[in-house]
Amino acid sequence: MSTRKEEKDNKGRRKRTEEKLSGRKKKKEKPEEEHKPEVDRSECVLLCGIFKVGKKSHDVLLTSTRLTWVPILPESPTGEVCTPLPGVLMVRDILSVKVKRRRAAGQRSGGAVLGVALFYCKRRGRRLEEDTLHLHNASSEHTHAWYNTLREVLTGLSGRPRCVKVFINPSSHKKEAVHIYREHVAPLFKMADVRTDITWSVLTERRGHALSVMKELKLEDFDGVVCVGGDGSVAELCHALVLRAQLDANSPNIPVRASLPLGIIPAGSTDVVSCSVHGVRDPVTAAIHIILGHVQHVDMCSFWSLGQLLRFGFSAMFGFGGRSLARAEKKRWMPSSRRRGYALVKTLARLRPEDCQLSFRTSHVKDQDRDDEQDGDSEGVESWTTNEGLYLSISVMAIPCLSPHAPRGLAPDTKLSNGSAALIAVGHTSRSEFVKHLKRYSSSTGQLDFSFVETHAVTAVRLRPRGLIGCSEDESEDDSKAIPIIQSDSTASFPWNIDGELVQIPNEVLIRVHPALISLYGEDVDEAESQASCSCI
Repeated sequence: MSTRKEEKDNKGRRKRTEEKLSGRKKKKEKPEEEHKPEVDRSECVLLCGIFKVGKKSHDVLLTSTRLTWVPILPESPTGEVCTPLPGVLMVRDILSVKVKRRRAAGQRSGGAVLGVALFYCKRRGRRLEEDTLHLHNASSEHTHAWYNTLREVLTGLSGRPRCVKVFINPSSHKKEAVHIYREHVAPLFKMADVRTDITWSVLTERRGHALSVMKELKLEDFDGVVCVGGDGSVAELCHALVLRAQLDANSPNIPVRASLPLGIIPAGSTDVVSCSVHGVRDPVTAAIHIILGHVQHVDMCSFWSLGQLLRFGFSAMFGFGGRSLARAEKKRWMPSSRRRGYALVKTLARLRPEDCQLSFRTSHVKDQDRDDEQDGDSEGVESWTTNEGLYLSISVMAIPCLSPHAPRGLAPDTKLSNGSAALIAVGHTSRSEFVKHLKRYSSSTGQLDFSFVETHAVTAVRLRPRGLIGCSEDESEDDSKAIPIIQSDSTASFPWNIDGELVQIPNEVLIRVHPALISLYGEDVDEAESQASCSCI
């Protein structure tokens, strides 16, 4: 008799739970005071059971998209129905599910079943954090039924990687990449049952190593690639992924979209690519985006000189950006923050314009052959706009280039995947006005509102320097009155800052934009978390 009574009570509870969550049961309160139903009536209920959440028993309901729990309350003597607001956890936010057990000290397996532990992500601004929901039930059969069903639902979610190839740059920034991966990323991957294959490589010093590894890699064995390093390491891997796609497609001249998405664990000094797809420089946030399979298509640029492909990348700076990086590279023995400040002040003290010819093609111009041309000479004259003059800085950026110091980015008007890049040309002006322009990047509005700054949304840019105004190699760093020398085009070497890496190019450069050439784990971000900007300016 008692068994039949318990079964009857359980059926009654399940029925009341479904009625509460689906909104079928009418309440006596006024319509404006009623809670909106949390479960779509069209959704199929997979499981319904009783678990203890915290210290109270709850009716728990699982559908293909969400998990919902409502506390079990005694019926009111007056017959009034009180429906509490249910707790809701979206299935897409669940990282992993485990069976919770009680184990003695030193016991590694077995143990009494306590229930199910759900690991999920919660959002705090742009940051993603890991949290746990405990569903307590001592029944082993009941618990394993829920565990197996939840595993099936999570396995059916598309886009989540099961195995990733991990590249770790142990020399990145303060040599913190190994610590960041082991302390913050590896535990999350293990918890989410993401298998890893690790390659240790100083990507920015061993040129071509990423490509050599990528050529031999069996891509069908992996669902994604992960880079633990800075912007230089990210650029090397993106370059290798696109070239591998070209090799597989037997397309040496036409860029082909990379077949695997790339996840970026920030471990560099600036991490602008990571900030542009995450909004924060946080390894936990980056790892959770990878686990959940949040993929964002991103535009890239190809850089050409004399008909030869130099590399693929996201951004390039010529003039002030290139010269300050070249000066910083000569002081590698300094700490990174001090080195950047030193290079910035020195370059500002010797601020001089570059005399060059700048040609660009705006994004509204129809371009059908931009991918299969190497030097752009056959393109129509009408499609190009050409300016000549003195420029302090010229930047071409396919992504916003967000960072804590520039929360809206160095190119606030561009997006991750809008098929164009932002061309920002800063004309010749006084040092004080140029400093105002730099400081404006730390604000949220008006970064480019200066009369000497012109911006365009472009699909191609050709930059032809007409002379190099700079300082000789043996010039004393302490001589602020050094006379600039002008070198001929045949011996000139122009410093470019391409994705944070110094590239010396002696000739004109052609830059093309390729829409959605690569996929990165992350999301579309408008603004990054900010912090105090550099005090040196």
